[in-house]
Amino acid sequence: MKRVVFLLLILLFSCGQPQKGPRLLADSSGRINAVTIIMPENDWKGQLGQIVRKELEKEYEGLPLMEPQFTLSYMSPKLFNGFAKHSRNILHFSKDSTAKMNLYQNQFAKPQVVSQIQGEDSEVQAFMFEENASLIRRTFVENERKEKRRRMMKSPAKATVFMKTFGIKLTYPTAYKTFKTDTNFVWIQKAIPKGHLNLIAYRVEAPDRNSKGALMTIAIRDSVGKKQIPGRLPNSYMATEAAYRPYRYKTNFNQRETYVTKGVWSAANDYMAGPFVHYIIREGENDEWLALEGFTFAPSVNKREYMFELETIIRSLERK
Repeated sequence: MKRVVFLLLILLFSCGQPQKGPRLLADSSGRINAVTIIMPENDWKGQLGQIVRKELEKEYEGLPLMEPQFTLSYMSPKLFNGFAKHSRNILHFSKDSTAKMNLYQNQFAKPQVVSQIQGEDSEVQAFMFEENASLIRRTFVENERKEKRRRMMKSPAKATVFMKTFGIKLTYPTAYKTFKTDTNFVWIQKAIPKGHLNLIAYRVEAPDRNSKGALMTIAIRDSVGKKQIPGRLPNSYMATEAAYRPYRYKTNFNQRETYVTKGVWSAANDYMAGPFVHYIIREGENDEWLALEGFTFAPSVNKREYMFELETIIRSLERK
């Protein structure tokens, strides 16, 4: 293989010659977590297409059944014109003597991310894509979070209950209603067909640092679930489903030490279950922690978009 030249341009705001005056861009379109793939049909049906699907259809973490991270739509380069260029997330493959990967923002519409992969043949293009797949996924996810927040801001709730109880602000739509409050507990809920989306918040003392894996988070959420979140039947309550191994990782969120856990909950003594996403965030130097959790009850339907909405609300966290 000829020498590959890496050219990574992160989120370019324009391309080509400088333009006089502001560009007027159409609004982008597409469902949340949708990506349009542009490449020759033979490549889509061949190894290049397989590699793209493997990387972009990775499992969305924490769901009871497998759902892909992104929904992919294939389009022939011949059809990539007009309104087709308004897709919010585009992955475009094309031939070029120099191998490179570019990321453009708002190239044909707004908001939009276009990832352009170039190379002399499909083998080189596949290499360039695999080398940058993680970055491309992260960029698409962040673009979708911004779009989801934009949509929620069309009808935002006042969310004063979180400010009064915890001194924090969360952005969520008015479809969420306050379901339960306590001195150290807030629960909001959004009704959906045959189910509901839920978000809870509470504070806890320093968790046990000697606990292994997700046990720390599970013990905390199970204790709160038994006390605060009843099921439909007498003596039933929310608990972590032991048969499902949760995803767990440490990160820095909101400039604070944070543990994220994604898994499946079930109701003890009842027939209810669904996915959850749990953030436990260190609060300053007093070793007190803020827990934010979203969980869904939506039997017999896909749950990716519900959980994406709940995590987007959690990640909208602001402090007074």
